[in-house]
Amino acid sequence: MRTAYDIVIRPIITEQSMEDLDIKKYAFEVAKDANKIEIKKAVEEIFGVTVIKVTTENVHPKQKRTGAYPMGKTPSWKKAVVKLSADSKNIELFEGMV
Repeated sequence: MRTAYDIVIRPIITEQSMEDLDIKKYAFEVAKDANKIEIKKAVEEIFGVTVIKVTTENVHPKQKRTGAYPMGKTPSWKKAVVKLSADSKNIELFEGMV
C-alpha cells in the first residue's frame, strides 16, 4: 500500500505556478503511475484541504548534450495541477514564495 507521500513527490515552484496561487492552483510532481483520484486523496490527506479539480500532464524527456558524444536525456515525470475550493485554506508550503 502506497502512502500519500509516495504519490506526491515535490512541489513545483516556477514563475507560472506562482501566478496561479491567487486562484488556488498548486503544482506538484507526482508518481508516474498515480491517477487523478489517488492524487486528490493524497493532497487532501497531506495538507488538509479540499480539492475540486486535478489535471495531469506527462512531461516528456528532452535531449541534452553531455559534451561531444553521446546525447543524453532528462528524465520523464508526471505533473499534477490541483485546484482547491474557494472556502479551503491555502497550502502553507507556498506562502513564503510569492
